[in-house]
Amino acid sequence: MIYKKIIPSSLLGRSLIIVFAPILILVVLTTFIFYQTSWSIISKRLAQSVVADINVIVKLIDQNLKTEAIQIAKKDFKMDVIYKKDTDLNPLSFRPQRGILTRRLQQSLEELERPFFYDLSNLEKGAAIAIQLNNDLLIISVHKDRLYNESAFVFLLWMFFASLILLLLSYLFMKAQIRPLKRLAIIAETLGRGLDAPELKVSGSLEIRQTTNAFNQMRTRIKRFLKQRTDMLAGVSHDLRTPLTRMKLQLSLMKDDDAKKELEYDIKEMTAMLNSYVSFVRGETPETIENIQLNNLIKNICQNLDREKYEITETYSRKIDTSGRPLQIKRAIQNILDNARRYASKIQIDVSANNDECFISISDNGPGIPEKNYEDVFKPFFTLDPSRNKMKGESGLGMTISRDIIRSHGGDIKLSPSSIGGLKTVINLPI
Repeated sequence: MIYKKIIPSSLLGRSLIIVFAPILILVVLTTFIFYQTSWSIISKRLAQSVVADINVIVKLIDQNLKTEAIQIAKKDFKMDVIYKKDTDLNPLSFRPQRGILTRRLQQSLEELERPFFYDLSNLEKGAAIAIQLNNDLLIISVHKDRLYNESAFVFLLWMFFASLILLLLSYLFMKAQIRPLKRLAIIAETLGRGLDAPELKVSGSLEIRQTTNAFNQMRTRIKRFLKQRTDMLAGVSHDLRTPLTRMKLQLSLMKDDDAKKELEYDIKEMTAMLNSYVSFVRGETPETIENIQLNNLIKNICQNLDREKYEITETYSRKIDTSGRPLQIKRAIQNILDNARRYASKIQIDVSANNDECFISISDNGPGIPEKNYEDVFKPFFTLDPSRNKMKGESGLGMTISRDIIRSHGGDIKLSPSSIGGLKTVINLPI
């Protein structure tokens, strides 16, 4: 769980970690090895060189060549020498520091076999080294170039700088490679909501191109399948109207009233079924995507309800704006309200929303539906009435059409028992 919180969730972030983590580890290891080996060797050589020059100065002073020693130190060794007579070494006036350079300088000064002390607290101004010569004190200021090599650290800076440049280049290249995946996600979501998703332009790496081609082929197959289904239903519905019309004409010439009455009933039932098929096909026809003010849409639907016959309650939590095909959404809600009106006398409509979705809850006080049949009512031509009487308007396609419309907009319909005794239908749509 800790790793999941630390690791980025995006593909771009994880790709950058995969690319940059080995480089970062390499830089850290290189820095550590450099500090422990190369810098240690460089510091040792520089400290030995400085102490060797100090040894020369000390020997010249021992030979009573103090003036010559001071001149040589300043001119050739980049050292400023102060010679104090009758002065003892005061270690408290110097502040040694930790580090490889400090350790190497101390090791080299110990080879002089004389009391000494040094101060590297302000290396920019140089190093101060004090050496006790019998009763006198020799104070030497060594230029920082004698003890500190900046080129070594420039190498480390270039490593870090090059790593940052590589990270930036990796970010730009990875972002360009991931851009087609983002487009694919957007178009897939658009297609899933039933909107007219354009064909994706093939770009990116080989794997992304293969994924894009597969998506484009899937999109083409889905659109072709939907068109074939719609055309088939439209053709069947249209072709069946012709024999029904002939049957009506023949029926008008019949003299047997009993047989005529039964045939009229069958013809009206078949006509109602065909009207349901045509209504279903009409819902599959393209419609322009528009901005929808959901509160106003539901209010317009409720205006057509007979409030004297039905007790209708409407509740709106806030103003809700969404997008979709207004006529289709209106038709889906109307189908559900028609079912409620057919079996109930009290209807409650509650409209609410959160940041991502809006919810339309329609409850009634009718007889309800057994929970085992919640999914069955969405199947085409399924009715709870065993007689399947189409003259009552029960074609078995109303809920099927409603769920197809809502799902084509990226939402869904759920059924549950109502708090007022009947059925509760909840429609959720993306905002």
